[in-house]
Amino acid sequence: MKVCMIVTDGFEEVEAVGTFAILRRGGVEVDVYSLLDGDATGRFGLTCTDLKPFSAFSAEGYEAVILPGGPEYKAIEASEKVQEVIRQFLAEDKFVCAICASPTILGRAGHLRGKHYTCFTAMNDDFGGIYHEQYAVRDGKIITGRSAAASIDFGFAILEALTGAENVKKVKESIYYEEH
Repeated sequence: MKVCMIVTDGFEEVEAVGTFAILRRGGVEVDVYSLLDGDATGRFGLTCTDLKPFSAFSAEGYEAVILPGGPEYKAIEASEKVQEVIRQFLAEDKFVCAICASPTILGRAGHLRGKHYTCFTAMNDDFGGIYHEQYAVRDGKIITGRSAAASIDFGFAILEALTGAENVKKVKESIYYEEH
């Protein structure tokens, strides 16, 4: 099982790294692509290196695309190639996962119409769907997360969609995760 994540300068570290770690613990391969085709530095100064160049991106072999939030969402949203990737994944019945500010990218593109979703509450707009004040919401092949605080639950929602509830249970036990 293989997924990809797209980042650029300004990504929210907790959302990217937390989601990455949960998926890797669950046995999912995660390739991180840089919109910059090089290193990317998060909003709080963490620089990630050895990222794959987005200019060489191909959706082949990936089951999901993940878009962390943070101030980077504006550059991600402005990329026609990212918009194309989102449309392609949805058309091919693959997962599109976005957290915090990034679900608004899906909303403004019309992908949340009639869908249950969440996003950073202050950024919620009338996207034609049903907003939920929950950490993670799945509606078909769209998985959304609310905020940096939701990163773990967002990661588990993706992991469950890809590998099943039993695998999620094992990973939760391995990190002493307790339901609240």
